[in-house]
Order: sequence, then C-alpha cells, then structure tokens
Amino acid sequence: MSRPLAGPRLARVLAVVPYVCANPDTTVTELAERFRVSRSEIERDLALLPMCGLPPYTADRLIDVWVDDEGYVDIRLAEYFERPLRLTPAEGVALLAAARALLAVPGADRAGPLGTAVAKLEATVGVSGRIAVDVGSAPLLGVLRDAVDAGERLELDYHSYARDELTMRRVDPTRVFHVLGAWYLDAFCHRAGAGRRFRVDRILAVRSTGETFTVGPAGPGAASAGSGSPAGAGVLTDLVYEPRADDRRVELRLAPAAAWVADDLPLDDRVDEADGSVRATLAVSGDAFLERLLLRLGSAAEILGPPEAAELRRAAAARVLARYPR
Repeated sequence: MSRPLAGPRLARVLAVVPYVCANPDTTVTELAERFRVSRSEIERDLALLPMCGLPPYTADRLIDVWVDDEGYVDIRLAEYFERPLRLTPAEGVALLAAARALLAVPGADRAGPLGTAVAKLEATVGVSGRIAVDVGSAPLLGVLRDAVDAGERLELDYHSYARDELTMRRVDPTRVFHVLGAWYLDAFCHRAGAGRRFRVDRILAVRSTGETFTVGPAGPGAASAGSGSPAGAGVLTDLVYEPRADDRRVELRLAPAAAWVADDLPLDDRVDEADGSVRATLAVSGDAFLERLLLRLGSAAEILGPPEAAELRRAAAARVLARYPR
C-alpha cells in the first residue's frame, strides 16, 4: 500500500478548526467548496479530529465534532485550549511561523480567529510585520485559478519530469493547491482519459479552448459525463504522485543514509531492518525519474529487482561519464 503524505491534510485540518468555530452554521458541503477538496475528504478530516488531543486522552483533552443530519458541523475544543499559554520567545516565533503557514492554506479565513490571534501574538512577541511565510508563486498561477473558478477547458504544454518529454494536454482544471514547496494543478486530462496532477512550474504554456465544463459530484479530478469527461474518473487525493497499476515496481535496499527515500516517496511495501537500512518497493512512472534517483543514491541503494532496473542505472551512468573527456 502506498503511504499518503500527511502534511497537506494536517495543514487543512488545522485550518478547518478555527473556521468552523467562527462560523458555526457551516455545512460539510460548504467546507468542501471553501477548501477545494471533495466532500469525502472533508468528512475524513472531521473524523480525524476527535482523535486529536493530549494524554491521557480523557474527555477534557480531546476535540469533539458533530455533524447533524442536515450536514451542519459543530466543533467543541478541548478544555486545555481555554488555558493561557506561557511561551518562550523562541516558542512564540515558532508558533507564529506555523500559524502563518496555516493562513496560507487555500480556504483559510485570514480575517477570522486565527488571523486575529496571529496579530495579537505578533504584538506580544514584538515582531509585528516582520514574520511572513511565502509559499511561492508561479507565472501561470492566476490563469489556472481563473480557469478553475470559471470551469474553463484549457490546453497545456507540459514537461513530464518522470518521462522527460514535452506533451500537449487538453484538460478540465478542478483544483490548484500548494504542497511541499510547489504548486500543483488537478485536472481531468483528455489525453489520458483520467484525472491527472500537473506541477505548475512544469507547465510551459496555457491556451484557452473557448469551451467550458462542469465538475461532477465525485470531486477533484472528475467532471460530469455531459462535459465529455467521465464522471468520477481519476479522482485524486493529496498524494503528489499516485502510482498506477501498470507502473513499474522497483525493490531497493536503502542504506541508512538513503532511508529518506522511504519517507519521501509513496511505497508499495517497506521493511525496516535492524541495522537501520530499509527494503522498499516503489512505483516508477518513467525511466527518466528512476535514472536520476538511482544515480543520486549511488552505492547507498542496492537494486533487488527487477534486473532491468540495474541495467537502466548502468546505461545512465555510462551516458553521464561519456560527457566527460578522459
């Protein structure tokens, strides 16, 4: 089973809490629209909250969440949230940086309780106007966001990092979001006939087709059958890369220095060895990505299978060495 990245989901969950507390008449559907995810994703987020708290996990240390029959959401914070905090200057600055990151989450209420608390904490710590969290931007970001809001079909010139190829894609864009230092576009890709995720800084050009589409009930990555995109096809989650059944699987033994691969990449299987090494099975969508990964890891990664992966590394290393005269 591939392991989802917790970061984007955690940031969204933490941004949902102050928004619901400030807007008690909010419904699950409204939350999904505001945070630009599917209703099922918001429902999973809300189901996670009652498990958040402090030891010994008694009623006064947990967050309570109710969703009534009409879909209205109510959140009651644990009692420890009502107690005043005593923070060191370093803790205050760290808390401010984390809060600023939450306010950068699409859908976060910058004028709500979290924004107000940030302003008060900045004044208390004495750093008003001197802390900012920049999640970066991209030249085409505004165009893509406008297309999402308008339901406008686009043509993209896209460079695939995994395959090292340039393609033209006709897409129905459904969500733009930021994760792990980069912006991504979720869209139904007509070339692939399924939902796909595009890294925005690898989109070289965007052209309007003059056509529109309607998003289907399945959420991001899907469009309605009437728009020419199969309803529910290719619904995407918060994984930056989502392995497909026909992607190549490669098994590696990673030395302790290379164990970060098992933490950063989605895996089909992972076994932690007593010596600190990791046996990992990962899905690979293109040879170019695998070549770069194996060359970067060098002797810190032993290829256990399949045999063609070892040959791929040998050939890539030979091409690199051929560029340097002896």
